[in-house]
Amino acid sequence: MMLKLNRLFFALWPGEAQRRACDEAARELRLKMQPGGYLSSPERYHITLLFLGDTVSPESEAAALRAAEKVRAAPFAMNLELASSFRANKKIPWWLGPRETPPGLTQLYDRINEAMLAARVLPERMKFVPHLTILRDAHLPLPVTPIKPVAWNVDEFVLLRSRLDQKPMSYEILGRWPLDGRAPPPPPPSQEQLGLF
Repeated sequence: MMLKLNRLFFALWPGEAQRRACDEAARELRLKMQPGGYLSSPERYHITLLFLGDTVSPESEAAALRAAEKVRAAPFAMNLELASSFRANKKIPWWLGPRETPPGLTQLYDRINEAMLAARVLPERMKFVPHLTILRDAHLPLPVTPIKPVAWNVDEFVLLRSRLDQKPMSYEILGRWPLDGRAPPPPPPSQEQLGLF
């Protein structure tokens, strides 16, 4: 039986000011370096936190949404200060990222990962390298290059579905959760606590 395509991942979703600043940095780099390829659309800018897979079942999708409700983490500040690239087959994506991963971002990643494992939603094992892709299919790699810092106060995370059936491809936000640092809700009382036994 062929599994239905359902590509889901948790991500950071920038605001309009961050999208404009990242797009400006991308255009300046492209003009200066002439790498070929094509710029990513600013409407699709994001930083992937945890990739759940290409064929996530409806049951796992529902479990991921429920588990995300229990994630508690504090908001944090992040600056995108560098541009660089990955070598991926013959396609070379260029990206923007922080000089150092903020502790708040590492904590958020860990808590989402723990919540998924507790819910038996198994994410794909990938090394977490926070980056925002700005250009795809470059003909040459980009050495680490400082950019004008893009300030980002991260106060939420989202679950996205890749809409590969649409042209151009887009992302659908399935859920968004604030980072407010509050304690998780208490578990419901057991039958024993309710005096039923």
